[in-house]
Amino acid sequence: MEPDRGTTWVVIAAFNERKVIREVVTEVARGGWPVVVVDDGSSDDTAREASAPGVIVVKHGINLGQGAALQTGIDFALRRGAHYIVTFDADGQHDAADIEALIAALRNADIALGSRFLGKTVGASTSRMALLRTATMVSNGLSGMKLTDAHCGLRAFRASIAPRLRITQDRMAHASELLRKIRTSGLRVVEVPATVRYTEHSMSKGQGGLQAVRILFDYFFRA
Repeated sequence: MEPDRGTTWVVIAAFNERKVIREVVTEVARGGWPVVVVDDGSSDDTAREASAPGVIVVKHGINLGQGAALQTGIDFALRRGAHYIVTFDADGQHDAADIEALIAALRNADIALGSRFLGKTVGASTSRMALLRTATMVSNGLSGMKLTDAHCGLRAFRASIAPRLRITQDRMAHASELLRKIRTSGLRVVEVPATVRYTEHSMSKGQGGLQAVRILFDYFFRA
C-alpha cells in the first residue's frame, strides 16, 4: 500500500524535549508526513524548538501526561481529516524511516505496532534488553496478547478505529491501556520491525526497562 502522506499524521507528545525535538520533527517532516507536536506543559523551549515547516505545535497549559498529550494530538489529526495516525516518541528513540513500513502493514491490519525485537536496538545494555523482554512477557500474560515488544511507542493505526482506542489513562499507563483495548476489541494487529535508539538523553528521560515495569504497575495496580 503506497501511503498517502497528506492524510497520514504523525503525533508526537513532548515534555521538556528542547535538546532534541527540532532534530526529531525535522527528520519526520522531511519524509513528507504532516506532524502535530503536543507540548505537554513544558517548562523549557520545547514549543519554539518544535516549530518547523510541516509541523503544527499544540500546547497544554499544564503537564497532563503522555497519554493525554497523545490523545490531544490524535483528536487534532482527526479534525484535519487524517486517514492514518502514527504515534512517535519525542526523545529521538525512533527512526522516521520506519513510518512507511508501519503504514504499509495496515493493508491487512487495523493497527501496526513497532517492535525493537523484530528490528534492532542501538545503545541498549544486555540487562536493559532482558528487563524489557521480561516486561513484555508480563504484559502479554496480563493482556492476553502475544507480542514481541509490548512497550514501543511507535504505532500506526487507521483513523476509523481511533474511537475504539481512545486513551483515558493520562500518563504512561496509556501504553498498557491500548494493548487491553486492542485485545478486547478484536482489532487486527501486526508487529513491524523497528529501530529503537537509546541515547544518553533518552535514558535520562527514563525510557528503559524500568519504565516498562512502572507502566505495568500504574495501569494494573493503580488505574
